[in-house]
Amino acid sequence: MVKCYLKRTRDSRVRSGHPWIFRSDIERVEGAFTPGDVAEVRSANGTFLGRAFYNPNSQISLRMLTQHDESIDGDFFLKRVQEAWAYRKLLCDTQSCRAVYAESDFLPALIVDKFSGVLVMQCLCLGMEKWKHTLTDILVQVIQPQGIYERDDVPVRRLEGMEQVTGLLYGQVPDRVEMRENGILFSVDVREGQKTGFFLDQKENRAAIAPFCPGARVLDCFCHNGSFSLHAAKYGAQSVLGVDISQEALDVAQGNAQANGFGQVRFEAHNCFDHLRALTEAKEQFDLVILDPPAFTKTRSAVESALRGYKEINLRGLRLVKPGGFLVTCSCSQHVHSDMFIDMFNQAARDARRKVRMVEFRTQGHDHPILPAAPETQYLKCIIAQVLL
Repeated sequence: MVKCYLKRTRDSRVRSGHPWIFRSDIERVEGAFTPGDVAEVRSANGTFLGRAFYNPNSQISLRMLTQHDESIDGDFFLKRVQEAWAYRKLLCDTQSCRAVYAESDFLPALIVDKFSGVLVMQCLCLGMEKWKHTLTDILVQVIQPQGIYERDDVPVRRLEGMEQVTGLLYGQVPDRVEMRENGILFSVDVREGQKTGFFLDQKENRAAIAPFCPGARVLDCFCHNGSFSLHAAKYGAQSVLGVDISQEALDVAQGNAQANGFGQVRFEAHNCFDHLRALTEAKEQFDLVILDPPAFTKTRSAVESALRGYKEINLRGLRLVKPGGFLVTCSCSQHVHSDMFIDMFNQAARDARRKVRMVEFRTQGHDHPILPAAPETQYLKCIIAQVLL
């Protein structure tokens, strides 16, 4: 087996439990290998640190699989998938959930989302790609889905030297999968929809808006397929306006609203930045405003620009909330850390001349577990705040 020796002092992150080792951390490599093979990871003085997928062509050259001296085989992956699924059955609604969350389930770069009887799988590193068919068999054994669909049409695969592909891996997968989240019916396009077809990470945050909805007038900006909008309607909102720039996404949202009999929900296609400004100028007021935009940055270098964008929408959102009403504001930008997001929100409140008090600071759902040793596994921020004059 190929052995990768780290530079001096570069083993501390591995010992602390971080699952990534960068190309620049490796001092030397001994033995023949093919990119994506399993490698032994050793310190500069030769101490065994664990086993990892090795791809010298990727900046993240080593992705840790285990810190123990154990075989990496089908039984290894079976045990890991069984543990991940047992965790979901204990803590999550398995009707719709992320069944495997990559490094947080000690299965690096593997994503598996479950929508009713259908699984959607992504292998985002070369090492895991080599085990794709074994993993498919394991998922069938452990979760027993009706079908598994591959959505490896993501640009990050190029960094690993892999092509972007999609296709059926097992069983039958319809064009639209019907699933329920918090009792609400959604139609999910697992073949063509964004990411794996639906954003599962906000499930618990969407349920958390229930106390603020009865009789409320609600504005949901960046609503995409209407998931927050439909939750507001379910929890008793008098009227809900969902706004998104994508008419295609809104058509899906409208279909979801009709399927659930939510007649008090309407959707409009606008640039949300512009529409927030227009609503502010028209002196509109809402009992609950929800801001759930896509990531404003995917790199550290653009964080300042992203924070300016977040501040703009939050300033306008705050001004649209009736005194005593509530604002739900989110960020899924990994590089915008929690303290940055809270500081931005304070600045927006100051400039909007509003007092705010935080009801809750939330993150992603239990099916997206967080590794304390790997801050990268926590990316979602969700502030629920009351807005006062």
